[in-house]
Amino acid sequence: MALVLRVAMQFVGILLSLLGWVLSIITTYLPHWKNLNLDLNDMENWTMGLWQACVIQEEVGMQCKDFESFLGLPTELRVSRVLMFLSNGLGLLGLLMSGFGLDCLRIGETQRDVKKRLLILGGILFWTAGVTALVPVSWVAHVTVQEFWDERIPEIVPRWEFGEALFIGWFAGFSLLLGGCLLNWAACGTQAPLASGRYAVAEMQTQCAYLENGTAHPSV
Repeated sequence: MALVLRVAMQFVGILLSLLGWVLSIITTYLPHWKNLNLDLNDMENWTMGLWQACVIQEEVGMQCKDFESFLGLPTELRVSRVLMFLSNGLGLLGLLMSGFGLDCLRIGETQRDVKKRLLILGGILFWTAGVTALVPVSWVAHVTVQEFWDERIPEIVPRWEFGEALFIGWFAGFSLLLGGCLLNWAACGTQAPLASGRYAVAEMQTQCAYLENGTAHPSV
C-alpha cells in the first residue's frame, strides 16, 4: 500500500509540475497580461504582454507591435521577463532531475539513495520555479490595481485591467508549488521500495549463501 501511494504521489506531482511548466511558458509569451477596454469605442480593445502590445478590432482583427527598447519598459515588465525566463529554465531542470528519480524508471533502480536525492532536488527546483512565476505575475497585478485606483488620473482616462495571462500565471505557479510538494513528500514521507527484478533475486541468493555457510554477511 505504501508503495502504491508513493508511486501515485510521484505520478500526480510530475503531472502537476509538467502542467505548471507548460502554462508558465504560455504565460511568458501570451500578450494578454493587461487589457484595456475603451468606453468610447467598444469595437477596439488593447492588450499588453511582456513582449508586445496589441490592438483588437472587429473588422481588422488583432494587430501587434513588439516593444522596441527593453530599457524603455516599466520596471515590473523588465523584471518579469527575467523571472519568467528563470522559471521556465528551473522548471525544465526540475523535470529532468525528478524524471530520473521516479520509481517507475528502471534506470539506476539499485541506487535508491541517488534516486531519492534527484527526486528531492527536482521538487526544490519546482518550488523555485513556482515562486519565480508567481512573483512577476503578482507584481504586475499589484501595479495594475494601483494604477486603476490612482486618483491623480482623470476618470475619463481608460484604465488597464487584469488580462488572461495573469490568471494562467497564477495557476502555473501554484501547480509548480503543489507538484514540488508532492514529489518531496513522496521522497521523504514514504519508504523507498526495495530493488526489484534480478537485483533483488541476486541479493537474496547472496544472503542465503552466507546463511548456509554459517557466516555473517560482509555488510553487517
